[in-house]
Amino acid sequence: MKSICAVDGVTASGLKEGKFGLALIRASGTAAGVFTSNRMRAAPVEVMMERMERGTLDAVVVNSGCANAYTGERGYHDAIEMCEIAASTLGLDPASVGVASTGVIGRYLDLPLIRDQCGRAAPFLARNGDAEDAAAKAIMTTDTFAKHALVRTESFSVGGITKGSGMIAPNMGTMLAFIYTDAEVEAPALSDILRQATRRSFNRVVVDGDTSTNDIALCTATGAAGRVDHGELAKAVEAVCRDLAVQIARDGEGATKLLTVTVRGAPDEDSAATVARTVVASPLVKTAIYGEDPNWGRVVAAAGRAGVEFDPYAVSLSVGDIPLVLRGEIVADLTKAKAAMRGDTVVFDLDLAAGDGKATAWGCDLTEKYVEINGKYTT
Repeated sequence: MKSICAVDGVTASGLKEGKFGLALIRASGTAAGVFTSNRMRAAPVEVMMERMERGTLDAVVVNSGCANAYTGERGYHDAIEMCEIAASTLGLDPASVGVASTGVIGRYLDLPLIRDQCGRAAPFLARNGDAEDAAAKAIMTTDTFAKHALVRTESFSVGGITKGSGMIAPNMGTMLAFIYTDAEVEAPALSDILRQATRRSFNRVVVDGDTSTNDIALCTATGAAGRVDHGELAKAVEAVCRDLAVQIARDGEGATKLLTVTVRGAPDEDSAATVARTVVASPLVKTAIYGEDPNWGRVVAAAGRAGVEFDPYAVSLSVGDIPLVLRGEIVADLTKAKAAMRGDTVVFDLDLAAGDGKATAWGCDLTEKYVEINGKYTT
């Protein structure tokens, strides 16, 4: 079992038919959620922002192919009905069912299709790798692979699945994440843990700079493993979220390379994260990564416009293990730097020499394939 089905109390199922998929995940326990900061929130996000006030979930139903976003009052009621369909199928209270959607904006849900798919997926709910794979693949849109992550400790497990490839700059990557643990933890504490983990993972991924209308991450704790240390649980949840975040960055639409930027020596962690995100979001940096062009000036230029105070002539920058700038002095060997940019992962390390803050952000290169995918997304 790859992730969520390794957690006691979790079963999953799913099916994918062309662009339209449906996943069911059943797990009862305390729950928490984080949501997109886009003002144009999709209907399922509006529903879940209200529903999560109760702090528990018994199941989640997710569809792909239609975002149910910018659909007004009808969309809101459709999201509620989607919960009711899943609840009826599973024999649950509709208020205990979570909902999420991903796909094209400005189109209404095909509720008869969702009812049909839900009825066909429910009998296959199971706790095994095949069932989990089916659920993870059901929620994919332009993703090229299903994304799973798992952390096991001596006393509990945390697992998660996610989808995300384009329209990624979460700010809470289109990003959906469903995380489960068998630890016993109260909803307020779980909410704090999820928010911190999100801040250090999903919120540090930039594929294209667009924040989706549908971003949502839900975490449910079944309690099957009993009470655990909250600090240990927080580390495990953050590790799972970080693993999933890196997979999203690597699977960016049209991407050929993962870009990792670590900023150290910042005034504080938030400042370091701001600089790192600015660098990985830069189209000029992204295109240089694609072309394996050691144009490191684009990295320092992006850092300089991030709004963080530092002395530009005190910084140090390296790509891989090749130094480019050392305390403001240019030491770049461009032949070696170009060689360090080959392969499927490019790593920059930037020291601002302005404090103890450190953070890492993840992105990808920008290729012609990204334009091709998004230039014809609805047609």
